[in-house]
Amino acid sequence: MKKITETVQAGDWKNEKHVPVIHAENAGEELVIKAMVGEEIEHPNTLEHHIGWIKLFFQPEGAKFPIEVGSFDFKAHGEEELFTKPEVEAHIKTNKKGTVYAISYCNIHGLWENSLEI
Repeated sequence: MKKITETVQAGDWKNEKHVPVIHAENAGEELVIKAMVGEEIEHPNTLEHHIGWIKLFFQPEGAKFPIEVGSFDFKAHGEEELFTKPEVEAHIKTNKKGTVYAISYCNIHGLWENSLEI
């Protein structure tokens, strides 16, 4: 039996971007995390082909498991010519180093992941 983790992809194709790009910066006691799909080359984001959601996690250094920071659903895929842009921002309070993870879901091409050590 195949595990769901075996279906998660991490490498992009030449003309389409699916891997979430992560940026993180310290702002005082807060860590500001930004994730997006299609930073350099935009994802099509049409009714037929779109990013459905992005999930963010943070795993503090030394922790056994990552903690879910946020789950962001994108619902506008062309209704009344309204399209969602898959970009999110989350603020967390931490003074720990660790790893930020982002997972995105494309309705045609499945699950995509990326991580950033901070």
